[in-house]
Amino acid sequence: MNPNEPLKWAKTIVAYANGIGGYIFVGVSDNRDAFGLSIEEIDKTKNLISLINDRHIFPHAKLSYGMRSVDDNAERFVLAVRVFSADSIVRYREGDFNETTDILYSEDNWSDFIDLCKEFRSDKSAPTVKELQNEEIISKDGYAKSGLMMFRDDYSGDDSLICCRLWRGNDKTGTVLDSEKIKGPLSKGLKLALLFIERNTKTGWKKTPDGGREEIRSYPREAIREAMVNAIAHRDYSIYGTQIDVDIYSDRIDIVSPGSWLLPKDYNEYPLGAIPSIRRNTIIAACFYVANLMERGGTGFQTMIESYKDSSEEKQPCVMIYPGFLDLRLFDRLYQTEEPFAELSDSEKIYGLLKASPSSVKELQAATSYKSRSRFLEEIINPLIKEEKIVREGRPKSPTAVFRLK
Repeated sequence: MNPNEPLKWAKTIVAYANGIGGYIFVGVSDNRDAFGLSIEEIDKTKNLISLINDRHIFPHAKLSYGMRSVDDNAERFVLAVRVFSADSIVRYREGDFNETTDILYSEDNWSDFIDLCKEFRSDKSAPTVKELQNEEIISKDGYAKSGLMMFRDDYSGDDSLICCRLWRGNDKTGTVLDSEKIKGPLSKGLKLALLFIERNTKTGWKKTPDGGREEIRSYPREAIREAMVNAIAHRDYSIYGTQIDVDIYSDRIDIVSPGSWLLPKDYNEYPLGAIPSIRRNTIIAACFYVANLMERGGTGFQTMIESYKDSSEEKQPCVMIYPGFLDLRLFDRLYQTEEPFAELSDSEKIYGLLKASPSSVKELQAATSYKSRSRFLEEIINPLIKEEKIVREGRPKSPTAVFRLK
């Protein structure tokens, strides 16, 4: 199909979605000769289909992609676009995707979104109907646009899934120490993902010139918040069976979201902190703008860079681009740094370690000055248990038993 005729693509996708589903093969001629596409052409085609699904199809069709090489050198491929049968009637429209639903906007049904706005807006206020109309989030008659529906309190679509994991070590060969699957309204998903990261990352201290101590977080709060908002606002919601992945390792956090890179140049070709803003989901982005969590000028990445200004070059935030998804990587500013814990008491060291992840007695004792296990248990661990500050998971003498913060 001709990329200059998006409506023909939309009509084909809608026809399959409203039927039993089907496949669209790109890179095959009318007489079924497989001439194939290059990797670059496939990426452009997937971006085009994503844009068509976003702007011309309501509700979004569920899609998945596959490809197979057609030459010995694996340089050209046929792209298979699978269109799943829809749960409800799917329609196409000729204009940009900005569909008005038949649901009237009411603060009572968007309480999570209202709470988010009150938390981050400078005046702690809820947005007025007029503001939402000015941003085209609701219609002049007060009906919610489709993007706002994903913030509604009862929203439970699979496309809102965020999978969070804490790993022991620097890769996925280690043990998963903590995990959480988050699904529901996007405002609630953002809050729960931020809380997961908060409880599974460390806080340290450094000396100040006046002899005091200054708190240092492994990851600046503003960088984490910008990264999560970016992932939620810009992910490709039209790709069926995908989710946002938040993986916390010993030295970094990888926030991976579905969707190809939309800019014409590679990430590394743009000056640091000067990446142009292209919004895949305009209504979702507008909702975050109203909540004071996103700027119109696309300054989110600049905020991340600014929060890491005192960190070394190798710990600067970066974006890695892969076919079909983006990985925004933030580095732990305290990783392999002993200085933050130099002035802490043994109990404070235990708190710092347990805030990062549940740990065994052996691991906790190794971070302290104690040589005797029995003294360590008697003087440090048992008092913390009695004070109900930490709890044991597992039997006392079990090698798999660990402690965590209560």
